[in-house]
Amino acid sequence: MRAILEKLGLWAVLACALAVPAQAQKNATEGNANTNGPAQHQPANQDPNYIIGGQDVLDISVWKEPDLTRSVPVRPDGKISMPLLNDVQAAGLTPSQLAAQITESLKKFVTNPQVTVIVSAINSQRVYVLGEVNRAGAYPLLPQMTVLQALSSAGGFTQFANSKKIYVMRTENGKQEKYPFNYNAVIKGKQSEQNIVLKPGDTIVIP
Repeated sequence: MRAILEKLGLWAVLACALAVPAQAQKNATEGNANTNGPAQHQPANQDPNYIIGGQDVLDISVWKEPDLTRSVPVRPDGKISMPLLNDVQAAGLTPSQLAAQITESLKKFVTNPQVTVIVSAINSQRVYVLGEVNRAGAYPLLPQMTVLQALSSAGGFTQFANSKKIYVMRTENGKQEKYPFNYNAVIKGKQSEQNIVLKPGDTIVIP
């Protein structure tokens, strides 16, 4: 009988030991759920230095103000429309800069506004591939994308392409610039300086 009681006592101790961390974890979870303050919705891959452009889609969240929380597109003129504020300039700003600007403007209408801006769809960052390629059109501009990388997205050249006379058209400060690109030389490791990093709106032309 004594052996049985000792065995039962051991199981009771083990049960208590297992219950303590489980209850602690539950308390920690409940504590996190009850934490006061706005939820953090910004994804880990959100680039804080990203510059908002026309046709991008923004998720604007104002904590405890559901009527002001919405998804809005950036118009071609670079502005967005918001209740109370009407037109707000968005293009040319980072998400954090726009959030700060909206926060300051909302102080006239909302007590201690807390604003979060997330770029949910990047439509302004595009380059264009035209001419003698199999899939001409607009392509998303990836970070540090080069001419060679953009061409690889276009499905290769047609049989009529002059791959030695490719050029990039770029508009800077209202002036159009033309950058030559000799595909044959670049893939052989020559004239690598022609394989420039592309900018939004660049157009690659394959004659």
